[in-house]
Amino acid sequence: MVKLCSRIVMALIAVLVVLTTSAGVARSEEATPEEILKRYLTATQNQKFDDAYELVSKAMKTDRKSGQVKSKEVWSKESQYIFSFSEAKIFDFKIGKGKIEANKAMVPNLLSSQDKFLNQLGVEEYELYTLVKEDGGWKVDSQQEVIEPSEIAKWFPKKNK
Repeated sequence: MVKLCSRIVMALIAVLVVLTTSAGVARSEEATPEEILKRYLTATQNQKFDDAYELVSKAMKTDRKSGQVKSKEVWSKESQYIFSFSEAKIFDFKIGKGKIEANKAMVPNLLSSQDKFLNQLGVEEYELYTLVKEDGGWKVDSQQEVIEPSEIAKWFPKKNK
């Protein structure tokens, strides 16, 4: 009986060691804001909005009128409609080095795309994405275009050389 108990205790200790080690590895291998943005832009470029849904914050999934978080199906269908209606095409993107402050990250991106409303000529756009820590990982929360020369120089330093 004593041998059986000691074997059980040893087995439990071994399991705890494995779980603790695995948790440490998972934390050290957590996706960076830049990696999450790359996954999001790749999913959007390939019109895989079901995949993109998993990478955006609750705020980006929330209906502004009702305040309710949209289901994956609804959000994906709406995103597909907007992408198709605007005839959007993402040709390429170049993600820069982000800046993290607490639970928020700012990540620059140089986008090469075209659509029928805002960028008919396919001019490169300077973008700045905000990502937030949510549910234990980084999520894309918002995007803005960078147009001020001083902000372009700050976020895209190589572009000015």
